[in-house]
Amino acid sequence: MRLGGEKSKGSRRGVELYTFAVLTLVSFSSLFFSSRGNLAEFQNVGLTMFSGIRGAINEIFSVVSNTVFSVQELTVLRREHSELLEQIARYQQLERTAVEVWQENARLREQLGFAQAMSHQHIPARLIGRDPSNLFSAFVINRGTRAGVTPNMPVVAFHGGTQGLVGKVIHSGAFESLVMPLYDSRGFVAARLAQSRYEGILEGQGSPRAPLLMRYIINRARDEVSIGDMVITSGLGGVYPPEINIGRVTRIIFEEAELSMEVEVEPVIDFFRLEYVFVISDMLEGTVAFNAAEGESDG
Repeated sequence: MRLGGEKSKGSRRGVELYTFAVLTLVSFSSLFFSSRGNLAEFQNVGLTMFSGIRGAINEIFSVVSNTVFSVQELTVLRREHSELLEQIARYQQLERTAVEVWQENARLREQLGFAQAMSHQHIPARLIGRDPSNLFSAFVINRGTRAGVTPNMPVVAFHGGTQGLVGKVIHSGAFESLVMPLYDSRGFVAARLAQSRYEGILEGQGSPRAPLLMRYIINRARDEVSIGDMVITSGLGGVYPPEINIGRVTRIIFEEAELSMEVEVEPVIDFFRLEYVFVISDMLEGTVAFNAAEGESDG
């Protein structure tokens, strides 16, 4: 009896140990699987958080990179814009220079054509200044005695395709000369009305803005003088060659009681735009030869 009781107690303990082992295994298994689920959830939460942070960092980096790139690109564009503006300015200057050169060449070709058509020997010259003591009268040309220019030589120019009288040389240096224009009140020119052929003396009134005045025209010329008639040099006196245009009649001054009449004349030369002139160099030679021949005939 005692042996049977001990056996039943032993088997019961075995069952209890087995049951305890099974329950322990189930508990550890549950705990294990439960821990893995929490770990996965924690990993998911971590990934979500870090993904957001990484996205924000990438966005900030992208904005900063784009801003830096935009600033650099703007700097390059500004530099290129400045360079283009400088190139445009240079091209515009070159264009203006080319136009000025073309215009200058055209004027020189025109003057050359006029010079070739002149019947008198001449010295081409250019205005380079005004007389400091009389800015509204005498002017300076860039030819002097070295080029053959001497005092009392007549000076002509071309304007609008027409040859016109400018004045005469009153002083010559080695490389420059002083010219007294028609409108100087100290100058006088023996003139003639081209249509009617009546003569008179033409004088200036001291300013290029004032008309020239032709005096001492005989009164009977009144019916043969009209506004617009051309006044030319007569050649009398030997200073100016004949048939050089002076200007056109703009006003007729006539009084019955007077023996002579006057006309106002507008010069054909625009003295405000005068650049090139021609000094007639053979006029004095002709005068000297004429005087010599006259002296021989008197002798």
